[in-house]
Amino acid sequence: MQIKPLRLMIAAAASAALLLSHAATPGAHAAPEGEGWIKMFNGENLDGWKASDENPGSFQVEDGILVVDGPRGHLFYTGEDGEAEFTDFEFTCKVLTKPKANSGVFFHTKWQADGWPSHGYEAQVNATHSDRIKTGSVYAVKNVMDEAPHEDNEWFEYGVKVVGKTITITVNGEVVNEYTEPDEVDHATRKLSSGTIALQAHDPESVIHFKDIYIRPLD
Repeated sequence: MQIKPLRLMIAAAASAALLLSHAATPGAHAAPEGEGWIKMFNGENLDGWKASDENPGSFQVEDGILVVDGPRGHLFYTGEDGEAEFTDFEFTCKVLTKPKANSGVFFHTKWQADGWPSHGYEAQVNATHSDRIKTGSVYAVKNVMDEAPHEDNEWFEYGVKVVGKTITITVNGEVVNEYTEPDEVDHATRKLSSGTIALQAHDPESVIHFKDIYIRPLD
């Protein structure tokens, strides 16, 4: 009389474990709460994105993950119509850095064939690369120095929000940096205006994974 209930318990436990395993699968995508979010990455290919000319092979899709691995290059979001552009927005993605990796999320930027993007700002991604400027920094403008707010080999949620002249950067929902641009800036193209999002391949030793990439226009 006790064998059947025991088998049922074992089967239920196995089913629960399978569901938990599926939920934790790296390629599983979870949309943010609320309306108006645009899914930027479909988990299958790079439709809606355009890589710079110098090293397009640094960006690949593997098991639902956007893998950044290779020499310097940048992957620009173009959207379905090829003309994606945002002014005020909320951006969110999941990121996993491998040891000594360096990357970045550029915003208010635009496509260029090679080199470091000259337009817009960069939200740095770096936990253990030798660069002292770490994740959460508005790169070279308002920096988070020496200690990153996350660990390598662990997924974290990275958020960038622009409203008016204020940039807010979050890690796992916590504000780690906020910068309000002054009326006059020193750099002619590194300023808030409008533009798209770009992901960075920094160097051949930097491996970074991205998934769950979404943006919500606010203007």
